[in-house]
Amino acid sequence: MSKIKLEYIWLDGNQPTQMMRSKTKIIDASKFSENPDDLPIWAFDGSSTMQAEGNSSDLLLKPVRVFLDPGRKSGYLVMCEVLNPDGSPHPTNGRATINDDDADFWFGFEQEYVLWDIEHHTPLGFPAQGYYPPPQGPYYCSVGSEYAVGRHMIEAHMDDCIAAGINIEGINAEVMKGQWEYQIFAKGAKEAGDQVWVARYLLERIGEQYGVRINLHPKPVQGDWNGSGMHANFSNTELREAGDRKIFEDVCERFAPQACIDAAIAVYGEDNEKRLTGLHETQSIDKFSYGLSDRGASIRIPIAVPENGWKGWLEDRRPASNADPYKVASVIIDIVKGHIQ
Repeated sequence: MSKIKLEYIWLDGNQPTQMMRSKTKIIDASKFSENPDDLPIWAFDGSSTMQAEGNSSDLLLKPVRVFLDPGRKSGYLVMCEVLNPDGSPHPTNGRATINDDDADFWFGFEQEYVLWDIEHHTPLGFPAQGYYPPPQGPYYCSVGSEYAVGRHMIEAHMDDCIAAGINIEGINAEVMKGQWEYQIFAKGAKEAGDQVWVARYLLERIGEQYGVRINLHPKPVQGDWNGSGMHANFSNTELREAGDRKIFEDVCERFAPQACIDAAIAVYGEDNEKRLTGLHETQSIDKFSYGLSDRGASIRIPIAVPENGWKGWLEDRRPASNADPYKVASVIIDIVKGHIQ
């Protein structure tokens, strides 16, 4: 009888930046379904993932999304939510906080990251002797071995995402040497979060093959170098059908109250203050602004919006590269819906 390999993936209890964990379940092919509701719930030791005490440590993995595993024969990647033994969402389960059951919210996440040399503790392509490469400028969307490093890994990741069924929309070298970006778009906040997390998993697995760490710190190199973000492009029916500049400005203004700023920054990534300084295409973490085509604003109104008759989306530029897309989407939805004021 043929077998199916299921890689159950979940988020642990490491705070404030959760890490991915995974383990493999093997089942008979006759029992497999690509519908996550038909897959078995599986227990794990929460005391080893900082999610439970040692004397009562069983927690549950509930499959919520299934992707083809491009790296395994007869394999699938299973994104899971963490549940308590009674079936309620565990406190670390950010996906369960998303208020978007009708999938009216669409998200496009721009995931930046740095390929990290784990032997020398520098970005891939940086010299190991303590001096920096030439200043940033020639690396963004660069071509050639002097400027673009690690392209073979980035191309492999792109191909894996496509093979897995992830809606990756593009890749590019970023402003700092060794820094790259990919973009994921999905209709529905939970679906977008699922795709970003599984894309991260696939990238980490490629890093394992080459002995390279995938560094998601928002400011991996101090000094005059860009940090790494995860810009969150979002829309709902209100924005997609607006037809009026005032509607876009009204939605932006909903993010301005201090309670909304605090709620957003709380989940926009650890050490984000090192990136949101007001320099390197960021607004300061203690300020809020929005503007048309303004990459130094907290929220940017893309130039394509007025060109499309004031219909489209907004870009929150504050989330850091290490933020949880589930929690980012959740707080954006709550602010737009007026649940936080």
